[in-house]
Amino acid sequence: MSIITRVSVEALNLSMNEPFEISLGTQYEAANVLVTIETESGTIGYGEGSPIAPVTGETQTTALAVAGETASLLEGEEIGDYRRLIERVRATFPGMVSALFAVETALLDAYCREREIPLAALFGGTVQPVTTDLTIPILSPEEAASTASRAIENGFEHLKIKTGNDVNGDIERIAAIHQVAEDAELKVDANQGWSVKETVYFASQMRSREIDIALIEQPVPKTDISGLSLARESVSTPIAADESIFTPADALRVVRENAVDVINVKLGKSGILAVADIVAIAKAADLELMIGCMLESAIGIHTSAHLVAGTGAFNYVDLDGNLLLAEDVIERKYGPRIDIKGAGHGVVPQV
Repeated sequence: MSIITRVSVEALNLSMNEPFEISLGTQYEAANVLVTIETESGTIGYGEGSPIAPVTGETQTTALAVAGETASLLEGEEIGDYRRLIERVRATFPGMVSALFAVETALLDAYCREREIPLAALFGGTVQPVTTDLTIPILSPEEAASTASRAIENGFEHLKIKTGNDVNGDIERIAAIHQVAEDAELKVDANQGWSVKETVYFASQMRSREIDIALIEQPVPKTDISGLSLARESVSTPIAADESIFTPADALRVVRENAVDVINVKLGKSGILAVADIVAIAKAADLELMIGCMLESAIGIHTSAHLVAGTGAFNYVDLDGNLLLAEDVIERKYGPRIDIKGAGHGVVPQV
């Protein structure tokens, strides 16, 4: 293996098809970070982070600054020593999850490209297509139903519906979607917007309307682990944790407190190697796994898809971030199938 000769960082600004509203706020563009790592062999690895301040605690400006500072820790180092290097940058810049996801991805991408293996191979698997759901933001019932209809026409069989601003409005939105997508699997994501009482009310309304919900994701604030546990005890619908889990230690906590049925991991929260650790924890605890994303281009999405293919561990796949963008870094097809390739994550951005 060869030496890292250059780490470069730049802004990656991508417009969106339309504003994307969740209970934590509205995104009007993806203000992302692109990291490029080059080795002495001429191999180039690419990584991306998508900072969203209410979730990751970063802005694009802070993420760019931190990613740039990692150059002094990485240049001159052996690319094959990637685990030690990842631990080093994460110890130096704790909490800067989007910036370090971009750096970690670029490191592993360069390593795999040098060895001419897919990223999936690091996790014991092979390259194969991955199927994602489509996320429907907070819209009026009519707009949400129209979006769901288009998704079904384009082959999506799994829909994730954003909720959390007003539980009665949420119920009407989901009822409208169910009317046009009766055969689709429906998941809901409150992004911390409900109380336990509202979660119980929502679940009871779904039962009374005979609408089957596959899971309820992060209904209560991320620090309210006891609230997650109470919600899980109070409803029959599986409860998933998302924003409550960034680290393997967070995953251990929800396991010990019997707080959830499903753990939703995001590489943009935790990084690739830490997510592999969280996967092991969830499997040992006999919990289901979901993988999600931020507003990432094909770089971040394909990286996550390689982890899905490599581990074979995920019950739910929510990797549609690049489908919400008006433009991507590579040519893409609109639909539920993600065709990944290697070496590395297989994406060379055309930007």
